[in-house]
Amino acid sequence: MTTIGILHPGEMGISIAASATNSGHRAYWVSHGRSIKTRVRADEHGLVETESISELCGTCAIIICVCPPHAAEEVAKLVIEGGFQGSYLDANAISPQRALRIENMMREHNIHFIDGSIIGGPAWKPGETVLYLSGKNANVIANCFKNGPLATKIIGEEVGKASALKMCYAAYSKGTTALLSAILATAESLGVRQELYQQWDLDDPAFSEQANRRVIRAAVKAWRFEGEMQEVESTFQAVGLPGGFHSAAAEVYHRMAALKKSSMEHTIDEIIDIIADGTD
Repeated sequence: MTTIGILHPGEMGISIAASATNSGHRAYWVSHGRSIKTRVRADEHGLVETESISELCGTCAIIICVCPPHAAEEVAKLVIEGGFQGSYLDANAISPQRALRIENMMREHNIHFIDGSIIGGPAWKPGETVLYLSGKNANVIANCFKNGPLATKIIGEEVGKASALKMCYAAYSKGTTALLSAILATAESLGVRQELYQQWDLDDPAFSEQANRRVIRAAVKAWRFEGEMQEVESTFQAVGLPGGFHSAAAEVYHRMAALKKSSMEHTIDEIIDIIADGTD
């Protein structure tokens, strides 16, 4: 049995913890500063409470970080300050360059770093979510999830490779959703949205409804996607390609970010109005 710390057990993190416990390991979390919802999730799935990151670092052999992209380096620094000496997985949607920066910080403090990326939603069903891993001895992490339902795949020993895959995947999946959102807001502003739907449906009778559903599903998570698109922008620029596509996508998601405050599903009309108005 391995002791595994989860920073933090949100919707995705709790499913990662559940797969670890399903594989015979013990999962821990940090209660300080976390919400009631997080505590409820942790209690429901049998996570062991620690009161601080320092306590977590002294308890666990492995720490897995699942947080918004902008917080990845901050969390890594807190783990370093906590005196951690085990294996650390960054499973966030960050650029390969940011993954390498974190790896360099960790190596200076004798922490074993593994680069990771999650493709798919929260891992509750087999075959729907894959944790990609890269870095030396990445099997240390893969072994934590042998019984699933989270699947793992090691794609090399080079730190940054798992993050690169996530960036390329998200560039299309979330990037095109942002583009669809902007197209619909533009069409609405110019008074041709219904005509656009009609033309789309001539090409593919299901396309208009699919476009609407993609935008609606993305709306409540847009606050996370803004940072992810900024990471994609940096990834593209680092290899000499234009990052403007995803800078614009980040702006679209920024306009949608206020929708996080509601647990209700918004209508496509409400979302389009927010995008067109630039409300944040």
